[in-house]
Amino acid sequence: MRVTRMLDSSCNCWCQGVAKQWPRLCLSFVVLSVNLLLSFGSIRGAFARRDMLWESLTTERPAGTTFDITNGVSLSGGAQNHVASFASLVGEETGGTKWALLIAGSSGYWNYRHQADVCHAYQVLSRNGLKDENIIVFMYDDIAYNEENPRQGVIINSPNGSDVYKGVPKDYTGDSVRPEVVLSVLAGNKTAVKGIGSEKVIASGPEDHVFVFYSDHGGPGTLGMPGWEDELWADQINDVLEKKHKAGGFKELVFYLEACESGSIFEGLLKPEWNVYATTASNADESSWATYCPFDDPPLPQGYHVCLGDLYSVSWMEDSENSNLLQKTLHDQYELVKSRTQNGDYALGSHVMQYGDVKSDVDVCAMYMGFDPALVVDPMVRAQPPRQQWVSQQDIDHLGSDFLTWKQRQQSGRRVPQRDADLVYFWTKYKNAPEGSERKQKALYQLSQITSHRSHVDRSVGLIASLIFGAQNAEHMLLARRPMGLPLVDDWDCLRTAARTFESFCGPLRQYGLKHMHAFANMCNAHVSTKTLEDVASLACAGVDLHEWTIA
Repeated sequence: MRVTRMLDSSCNCWCQGVAKQWPRLCLSFVVLSVNLLLSFGSIRGAFARRDMLWESLTTERPAGTTFDITNGVSLSGGAQNHVASFASLVGEETGGTKWALLIAGSSGYWNYRHQADVCHAYQVLSRNGLKDENIIVFMYDDIAYNEENPRQGVIINSPNGSDVYKGVPKDYTGDSVRPEVVLSVLAGNKTAVKGIGSEKVIASGPEDHVFVFYSDHGGPGTLGMPGWEDELWADQINDVLEKKHKAGGFKELVFYLEACESGSIFEGLLKPEWNVYATTASNADESSWATYCPFDDPPLPQGYHVCLGDLYSVSWMEDSENSNLLQKTLHDQYELVKSRTQNGDYALGSHVMQYGDVKSDVDVCAMYMGFDPALVVDPMVRAQPPRQQWVSQQDIDHLGSDFLTWKQRQQSGRRVPQRDADLVYFWTKYKNAPEGSERKQKALYQLSQITSHRSHVDRSVGLIASLIFGAQNAEHMLLARRPMGLPLVDDWDCLRTAARTFESFCGPLRQYGLKHMHAFANMCNAHVSTKTLEDVASLACAGVDLHEWTIA
């Protein structure tokens, strides 16, 4: 009863804040300045012609015969011709085929938002003209028909959003969502995926443009996958990108990455000469943020107790839906997403970063994502300003030692750190369940399992560091960060071994424990041997039941 009262009091305090509304954004289309174009000599003429076509396109024309153009958008004959001319100019610059790889790396209903992000991304790209044969989707597919989903067979990515699940290709689902499969598909290795899922791969060539989007949990140097001991590692991802570049596997590739510490995937690893431009939801040292969460104002639809999206992800997708991507550059979108994701002063937001071939951010988004003809002709045809809120100023208490533990406890946000979104889900599930019901007791058990696991992982990593480096130096070794521009670790095999060694003695890290990859990286950089780590972990976690925690 004491724990229940503490949970009730703590979370009531957090829930009572009323979010302020961001002013509605007025989307506009910005033509690149002449000075900027002049600095990119070889494309100067192409962009000048593009601007002339844009002026021609937006000039009022006599009414003419109407007929369908891409995706069933009905346009006048004159407008259709101008759209075709404008699009052909982008085609002239891009050539080849547009490919897309969309990856949701999680499972479990509490991680609803990751599959919602990826389904939404598919709808954006499909509406923009990319063909299903060139879009490859990874998703565990346990959300739409989950018993917890209040709208069976439907997934939404915002409170008032439409169904984004309908029509999504089921290329790789369930147990086929594995790191080695993702890497093989990205590499274009058809042999490696024979008999798995749809067997589709990114079979791109030297004139093709590739767009990759990943959404899930992460940690320093790693991205989550549904399996407990399955991760995508930064060195593996960059190795595939380098090899694919050298093999002429693409002309240019854009990588949008949503995860905590996602900057660490490319920091010091992604080379500009590989023709890969990447943006990440956070820098190498911070959490990314979930949004459209319970206790929002206005509230989520009835029955929803999960965060529906991730802040960085919905920012780029809502912008893409509201913009003429024939005019918007990658840099334009980066700046808009960065502004929205920072959430004011970053207190409840993250630093969106860019890596790799940053000079290619002058490319228009349509070169990678296609474009919606309706928005080219009439920018307001589908445009709805993204719904945003400033955080309230209500004090928040915390749930035990784990719930919403970031520094700004005086501020309550409808945006939630990615690693706390599961706590929000299980707390809301507990709070809304009937008193004395089995559902309420189960939710309380699940919540206590999560907090217990978090406490165990934090305590075990701290004790291991103390035993290796001494109590006085342990905190420094846990918190030490390398200078910007250097990769997380020198020996990636050492990092993988260290993580697996910890798990073999202390139990799974799971999505929360990935944050401690910094500590393991520091141990590797300090040349701590595997034998030493094994000996220390066996002492620190003596008597631990490796199967105690059943909630990810």
